[in-house]
Amino acid sequence: MGIESHYHSKKDRVFVRGIQGHYNLKEELQRLRALPRVKKGSELKFMDGPQCYSRHYIEPVDGLGQTLHIHLEEYGPGGVSQKHGHVNEAAFYILDGTGYEIHDGVRYDWQAGDVAIVHNNCVHQHHNADPDKPARALVLKAKPMYLFLNMLFQKTVIPRPTEATPGGAGFKPREEEQDYNHAG
Repeated sequence: MGIESHYHSKKDRVFVRGIQGHYNLKEELQRLRALPRVKKGSELKFMDGPQCYSRHYIEPVDGLGQTLHIHLEEYGPGGVSQKHGHVNEAAFYILDGTGYEIHDGVRYDWQAGDVAIVHNNCVHQHHNADPDKPARALVLKAKPMYLFLNMLFQKTVIPRPTEATPGGAGFKPREEEQDYNHAG
């Protein structure tokens, strides 16, 4: 008989690694209370492109929040995101535009006012269906909690496009808000 895999073992095992090192709740509370309570969108710039852009408000690396990753996605005309999968789920509140998701090979259409849910362990891609106008989504996910629990799997299946779509040539993400009502 070979060596027993820890995945199939009936023995007790560790599911979450211990947190070790200096820990002082008072110092952590001081650190958290010293952080900004309002993060100005006007001070944040979109990244990535040329079809899918992101503006990150709260993400694991900045230490502002311990449970949320929140960012704004802007899809240029006819733009698509990378095709990818990850352990954490995500909610996309569609602010403007029309588009669709492909989740594990199934298409789900959306428009402004809808919420698109990406379930755990789903291979997916986001698409702006309008070849002439951009679309926006506010994305909320509990990614930091998944990282804390050492659930790190994320895989890009098809990278983000490196060329603009024909209708998106010259497109720049809307850095300045024009319409805070996000009317379509």
